[in-house]
Amino acid sequence: MTAADPDTVIATARSWLGTPYHDQASLKGVGCDCLGLARGVWREVVGPEPFPIPPYSRDWGESGPREVLAEGARRMMPEIAPADAPPGALILFRMMPRAIAKHVGILTGPDTFLHAYERLGVIEEPVTPTWRRRIAFAFLFPKR
Repeated sequence: MTAADPDTVIATARSWLGTPYHDQASLKGVGCDCLGLARGVWREVVGPEPFPIPPYSRDWGESGPREVLAEGARRMMPEIAPADAPPGALILFRMMPRAIAKHVGILTGPDTFLHAYERLGVIEEPVTPTWRRRIAFAFLFPKR
């Protein structure tokens, strides 16, 4: 599976900057959550979503042993080691130690990423040491 052009992924992701945060949404300029941002970038860069995302609760990742996001990404994206993730990669974060990965971002540079964050919407910010420690998985968007 060939990876999508990272510059296209980054430009597409940045076109979502300023989109308000809205749980379970995925509409550029209207509202999205972190998964909705990734879904929207997928639609623009790769094409139609390969499977529907079932409704999820705000605390969906607080319990259970399954890495639901990583399992879903593995079905359609090449996985790479987080340390090798280049700009344009989708990254999954563990928000608490030993918890499953439940937050999604897109690297926009070696030390920056874009994500949808509650109360802030879609923002681009530095990959601080705290954020870097939380990266659990990384994937590449496939070519259309």
